[in-house]
Amino acid sequence: MPTTVSPTPLTESSGAPATSRAFRFSRAQYERMVDAGIFAPDQQVELINGLIVPMSPQSSRHTATVERIRRVLDAHCPADAYVRTQYPLALGAASEPEPDVAVVPGSLEDHVDAHPTHALLVVEVADTSLAYDRNTKRPLYATHGIATYWIANLNASQLEVYTNPEADDYHTKRTFAPSSSVPFADAVIAVSSLLPDRPST
Repeated sequence: MPTTVSPTPLTESSGAPATSRAFRFSRAQYERMVDAGIFAPDQQVELINGLIVPMSPQSSRHTATVERIRRVLDAHCPADAYVRTQYPLALGAASEPEPDVAVVPGSLEDHVDAHPTHALLVVEVADTSLAYDRNTKRPLYATHGIATYWIANLNASQLEVYTNPEADDYHTKRTFAPSSSVPFADAVIAVSSLLPDRPST
């Protein structure tokens, strides 16, 4: 039987243009759409604050950096957590982002029937998505209590580290160059091991 999902229309007070009809979906509605196969296999989207947002295509530098970070974090991950790459996080009633890397508490078996609802660390790799990762993803992760958020800024070849979430933002931001190190769990990680070299010009 086909699945019917009724979205909630945005009101004018939500900031949506009066000339367009935008809709917000709950996370439960979105997951029913996923289960029903409404999205094509090659259609990559995520749910952000009730809006279904298309995800940008990934460059080779982006995918290589995701894998570098995954390998490094996996080597230092606490025993009571594990590393996921580009899989959903269930954040509240209206968001299901798919961060590039997330360190989540528990084990894989804990999330067979439902996505994780929390992460110890979330990492987004940013080239063309830098503004989105700063202005949309950052407040989302802060709102839901993600303790540490990293942006691997490929344009500047640096790591942005956000900690101490308060309301919808982080109280502390630090920027790490490739020559520096960043703490993770009980380890201190060379930033150069996380970021690729700058492309030759």
